Amino acid sequence: MSDQQPTESASGAYAAAGVSIEAADRAIDLMKGWVEKARRPEMIGGLGGFAGLFDASALTRYERPLLATSTDGVGTKVAIAQMMDVHDTIGFDLVGMVVDDLVVCGAEPLFMTDYIACGRVVPERIAAIVKGIAEACVVAGCALIGGETAEHPGLLDPDDYDVAGATTGVVEASKLLGPGRVRPGDVVIAMEASGLHSNGYSLVRHVLLNQAGWTVDRHVDDFGRTLGEELLEPTRIYAKACLDLADRTETHAMSHVTGGGLAANLERVLPEELSVRIDRSTWTPQPVFDVVRRVGDVPQADLEATLNCGVGMVSLTAPESVDTAIAVLAGHGIRAWVAGEARADAEHGGRVLLEGQHPGW
Repeated sequence: MSDQQPTESASGAYAAAGVSIEAADRAIDLMKGWVEKARRPEMIGGLGGFAGLFDASALTRYERPLLATSTDGVGTKVAIAQMMDVHDTIGFDLVGMVVDDLVVCGAEPLFMTDYIACGRVVPERIAAIVKGIAEACVVAGCALIGGETAEHPGLLDPDDYDVAGATTGVVEASKLLGPGRVRPGDVVIAMEASGLHSNGYSLVRHVLLNQAGWTVDRHVDDFGRTLGEELLEPTRIYAKACLDLADRTETHAMSHVTGGGLAANLERVLPEELSVRIDRSTWTPQPVFDVVRRVGDVPQADLEATLNCGVGMVSLTAPESVDTAIAVLAGHGIRAWVAGEARADAEHGGRVLLEGQHPGW
């Protein structure tokens, strides 16, 4: 029967095949406290159920609630966590990737589930990963409602793992953000990234680890810390700040700058009749971007098509709301600035053009 608990002999046979039920149970015990911290009042029950439960009666206050969902992983940044043997920050990357994809339409993230696949369950390591996910859910304002840890011996090496997650949120239909609301004259407000976030690590690892032969314990003066510490810098989570921005300003669209870079992601929320010109001279990317460019002799166009280059999120906001917007973001600890403007453009409609140069580049 599928609901029958394994006998001692069955458990031993499973362990002989490389799967430890005891280790999984120990991991659950260790992570319970962290999951409990990432609750919302609407969350029903705790760990151990087949499905997470969320009381949706709160949605009755919406006239026309639209549910939004997003799923993602953290890519090859997990390789850095494994090299460093530091596992309690990768959860911020996972949560940031999913909640900030969702919040760009104005949706409040309600709950999240995670999935951890590993070659061998090391309870303390799994608990550290979940600790980071739970702490990041608190920052994002969503509940960690459930998850799964799967042991895949023979498919993954014993110390390898990967993480993925999905989140669900809600937005009032009349407040939905997107291309249909963007107008000529809307200002591009750039929000500073914390670093590389969780995209482009295949390029970064190829340049710095493979080509240059650097190790993660190498001290890099440009960073003021080791290479590994720089590469493991957690993704900034913008969810609460962006919801506040949407609530207190005339913001029409937002774009999460992930794989593909600033221009490609901003184009996803730009109507066909408008273009945006971004002035690079309005900011200096963090040193890690310039180091990758110089050490790998990476053309700037390739760099900008792969990495966020210092901008993790952007909004298209009405000009009369710009001062308020920058103040709102500053109140959440996010440095922001005006980087460009949307304009009617029959020739370059739907495109984002990067102009000028970053100071010092």
